[in-house]
Amino acid sequence: MPVLMNYCDLTFPTPEENLACDEALLDLCEDGLGGEILRFWEPSQYFVVVGYANKVSHEVHDNFCDFNGIPILRRCTGGGAVLQGKGVLNYSLILRAQGELHNITATNSFVLKRHCAALAAMLRAPVEIQGHTDLAIGGLKFSGNSQRRKKQFLLFHGSFLLDLDIEMVEQALRFPSRQPDYRLGRSHSDFLMNLKVPSTLIKSALRKSWNATQSLPQIPAPVIALLEREKYSRAEWNHKF
Repeated sequence: MPVLMNYCDLTFPTPEENLACDEALLDLCEDGLGGEILRFWEPSQYFVVVGYANKVSHEVHDNFCDFNGIPILRRCTGGGAVLQGKGVLNYSLILRAQGELHNITATNSFVLKRHCAALAAMLRAPVEIQGHTDLAIGGLKFSGNSQRRKKQFLLFHGSFLLDLDIEMVEQALRFPSRQPDYRLGRSHSDFLMNLKVPSTLIKSALRKSWNATQSLPQIPAPVIALLEREKYSRAEWNHKF
């Protein structure tokens, strides 16, 4: 019998809480208090999220964001800067870091091949794995992904562009300091695409692919609140580089 995965569709009111939730779920599993998890969340406001090692001034038009009240936050995983907002579907996987997921490269391949197959069948389109952690159609990116690893479990999460205002991406984000070869120097507007499908279709395809049928039995609310307060809401973390 295939192993069942825990599932939650859980969006918190603030961007900081949503980022904190991913880390808290990883810690929950690492501490032996949970099995594998698939989570979805959908933001309702604009905010920028930079990768763990990104320099804000290199990746973000911070003056534009400050003027327009767009928060600039930092996640606990790698990768580049992204604009979050209405029209973006986020997913988070907490997986056991063993077997086919024994290192970063193998995990990227395993997860993205599964998503590629699930989405290609649902969209009836030739979905491609591009760069290290992107999904694209016809060379246009619609999903970026990143991971963080601990001893027993890992966090693999990413976003799907469904109906994001890509012009806002141009205004909020600089041209990335690192780009995959297939980008070919293209601007955000020429490189990104929206899938233009309801989020429910993506959720259903991924839930089926990961056999995520069990409701998550507990939400680590105190840990989420602590991380939100002591880490994700603090300039010392968000602007550390």
